[in-house]
Amino acid sequence: MMLGLRTAIYPVADLGAAKAWYAEVLGQAPYFDQPFYVGFAVGGFELGLLPNAQPGTNGPQPLWGVDDIEADFARLLALGATELDPISAVGEGIRVAAVQDPFGNRLGLIQNPLFDPSAVR
Repeated sequence: MMLGLRTAIYPVADLGAAKAWYAEVLGQAPYFDQPFYVGFAVGGFELGLLPNAQPGTNGPQPLWGVDDIEADFARLLALGATELDPISAVGEGIRVAAVQDPFGNRLGLIQNPLFDPSAVR
């Protein structure tokens, strides 16, 4: 039985540059830092960086929860990301957006007032 999301892994060609950028984006150092993988703790989940891998914007598209999508979207752009999908309302007060990180990966955001953190297993 699947329990729910635990880790979203992003492939990167330059692990050092990606680690520095994501540390700035997340406001913290990684909790796991090895030459073969870097992991950041994000709200009870993990954002992982896989070195020597091919980045891309196709494939699975995890969305990371935010409280203020306008501010977080603008901050990512200011830190060097490029817009993929503008902020869009998708119903029920939910808004989504996506950027491409400086390494070529899609980084999705979601502001979802219906998300229930107590339901996370």
